[in-house]
Amino acid sequence: MSFAAPFLLILLVLVPLAAVAYVWLERHRGQRAASWATPALTPNMLQRPSPRVRHIPAALFLLGLLFLVLGIARPQAKLSTVREGATIVLAVDRSGSMDANDVKPTRLLAARAAVYAMLQKLPPKYRVALITFTDHPAVVVPPTYDRTKVEAALPTKAIPFATDIGDAVQAAVTVAVKTVGAGKGKHPPATVVLISDGLQNIKGLNPATAAKNARRLGVPVSTVLVGTDKGAVNQVTTSGGYPEKKSIPVPTDASDLQTVAKNSGGRFYAAGTSRQLLQVYADLGSHQAHQRAKREVTAAAVGIALAFIIAGVLISGVWFRRFA
Repeated sequence: MSFAAPFLLILLVLVPLAAVAYVWLERHRGQRAASWATPALTPNMLQRPSPRVRHIPAALFLLGLLFLVLGIARPQAKLSTVREGATIVLAVDRSGSMDANDVKPTRLLAARAAVYAMLQKLPPKYRVALITFTDHPAVVVPPTYDRTKVEAALPTKAIPFATDIGDAVQAAVTVAVKTVGAGKGKHPPATVVLISDGLQNIKGLNPATAAKNARRLGVPVSTVLVGTDKGAVNQVTTSGGYPEKKSIPVPTDASDLQTVAKNSGGRFYAAGTSRQLLQVYADLGSHQAHQRAKREVTAAAVGIALAFIIAGVLISGVWFRRFA
């Protein structure tokens, strides 16, 4: 909690002063009553509530005064709010290893289902773009508010090519910057979510270099590792003139994805099952859709103050038949 006008907190001295004044008035109540009635007869003329009950309205008034002063000082609190006008660029790896079925039904289809679930949770004011990549990236859907376009374009089949993570990061960041602008300015935020199952295995832009460029441009890249060390894909080869199906191991490797997330200011996630992947995207959706920012809560403080004061007035009127 902070205050936009902290110097006004000096007025908090009014609260203990009011409490002292109330105590003084209570102690001299008998003297004031003696001026218009004989003290010995006073108990028979007026039924007074117990001391504890009698002080409740005063306590409520003091609490109301406390919150009123806090409201005057314009309190601010960090609250979670929905980002406005943000853009998320999804970069999905559809290289050959994404056909492994260690994450059911396959790495790619599990990632597709999780992305679909994430899209359902994002605020409607978000723009979403989709990039797929193998040995080169391709912008499949430019930034759009139309979720159905992105959902329809999500890949369903892996392509037996290599993986180029660095150029995929660079392409996704370029799309984000062209949409919202570069740097940490007043433009809407943009972020990249990259899904893959391993290392870059083709000559291209170094992932670490791409990540540093992303940080410089103010676009964090969060990465998601899909799969396990036991992944394998089936490949049909011809041996002796006859087709033969071989199982080729495709274990995951997180190093490049961790580097990209760390160097760009994003987050790294690892998901070895479909359920874990869905949870990752639930967390990602919440993280990307909301931000913690300072908001003035003067109205809340004044509202609480009025609630205490009104409660004190009502109790005083009902119990004591007076409002002062």
